[in-house]
Amino acid sequence: MTRDTATNEDEENRTPDEMSLDELREEIQTIDREIVELIAQRTYVADTIAQVKDEQGLPTTDEKQEQQVMDRAGSNAEQFDVDANLVKAIFRLLIELNKVEQRENR
Repeated sequence: MTRDTATNEDEENRTPDEMSLDELREEIQTIDREIVELIAQRTYVADTIAQVKDEQGLPTTDEKQEQQVMDRAGSNAEQFDVDANLVKAIFRLLIELNKVEQRENR
């Protein structure tokens, strides 16, 4: 193992308490980019679903599916000890944005 590799591994294994403010902010920037990337991936899949719905003559809104998404969001929030109401609000916004886009594209 080279010195550079050992240094990188040491940096990666540090806890947030051992990181500087600048390092923590860099970590937030990385997480934010990953969140945006995941939103883009989710939007792409939602657009594909919209195409399938259109081809099959299905309505834009599927309340049962939306409820399942919200239930999963709440369960995932609890699993990661995050405020479930906040997570559900974010998912409600994502769902509404996808529905608006689906309606505009029909």
